[in-house]
Amino acid sequence: MTEQARAIDEMNPDGVPRKVLFVAGAGRSGTSTLAGVVSRLGMHVPLPEVPPDDSNPRGFSEPQWVVDVHDEWLAEALVQVSDSRPNAWFDTGRICSREPARIRVSEWLEPHFDQHPELVIKDPRLSWFLGLWRVAAIRTGATPVFATMLRPPAEVVGSKQKYYANKLGSAHLAASWVNMLLHTERATRSVEGLGDGGAGQGRVFVRYEDLLTDWVKTTTALGHSLDLQTIIHTRSDQIREVHRFIDPHLRRVTSTLDDLALPKRLHDLTGQTWEELNKLADEGGDTAEAHATFDQLREAYVELYEEAEAISRSTAEHARLQARRRARAEGADEPRSLADRVPHDVRAAIPPSVRRGMRKALGRSREPGEQ
Repeated sequence: MTEQARAIDEMNPDGVPRKVLFVAGAGRSGTSTLAGVVSRLGMHVPLPEVPPDDSNPRGFSEPQWVVDVHDEWLAEALVQVSDSRPNAWFDTGRICSREPARIRVSEWLEPHFDQHPELVIKDPRLSWFLGLWRVAAIRTGATPVFATMLRPPAEVVGSKQKYYANKLGSAHLAASWVNMLLHTERATRSVEGLGDGGAGQGRVFVRYEDLLTDWVKTTTALGHSLDLQTIIHTRSDQIREVHRFIDPHLRRVTSTLDDLALPKRLHDLTGQTWEELNKLADEGGDTAEAHATFDQLREAYVELYEEAEAISRSTAEHARLQARRRARAEGADEPRSLADRVPHDVRAAIPPSVRRGMRKALGRSREPGEQ
């Protein structure tokens, strides 16, 4: 056990209970900054960590194992890190409900408590699997608590476009932000029978701006709200280290929502979601009435996405045809269905009614030109 953990034990004769702080939120919203602060105050980031790079030279403060397993699961579910589809939550939810996945995560967590009783887990992919991590933490005898970072959506979008060379466009990135934050809010509500972290509901919402402006006040409030002994009993040398770590100029992108030129309904929904999330960061703002508002916003987003999806099929089909044309031009082999491998003269001899029945069973549309 570390020196600080022993010091905490001396202050707390009953021992420090196990706790896992999950730092959630969209990528480029300040999750690395918050995880970096609490780790420098003594909470333990399981090693090895993801190394720094040009997009985040001060480090990510996230475990490499967590990133790798999330990448594995997202690839299996065919879900992007920034995915705007509401149905993506069902795809990752199926993985969250698997017993082998829960066992795998709890077995990975367990030995890290030998280093420190309070761990911090952070990864921009984390929100997709919060239910799994909650269960796994409880199985190790730890209390799961959550901190969701809040940064204006236009700044998140601008930062992703600047540092990740994202070519999917502002509308997609804004929609994925709405999708991510609305479902993260829902996933971090206390669950009856699973505990709520001791204080409050076991979750806090932290504005990135507040963290940069006054990290001492913001982090102290977080520590007391979530009953994190490491934060409450931090040492002066650790505070000095965080002062050296925090840079008020970390907020390098300052776009506004108007700069994104979003479709009106998406613009309005994004703005309203940000306005309501801000209220959760205020003392006393996390109420049943607020939860009902977020449920309505989530329903509104699903409705908006389904409408957009329904009228954009031609765009998706056009993109598919373009991909096929590029594949032909590059001499790549195109994936072929079983029916495509059957010679045309043989297919022509099959009665149309039989062909239609076969395609319906396979979930395929009719061939071009067929009536």
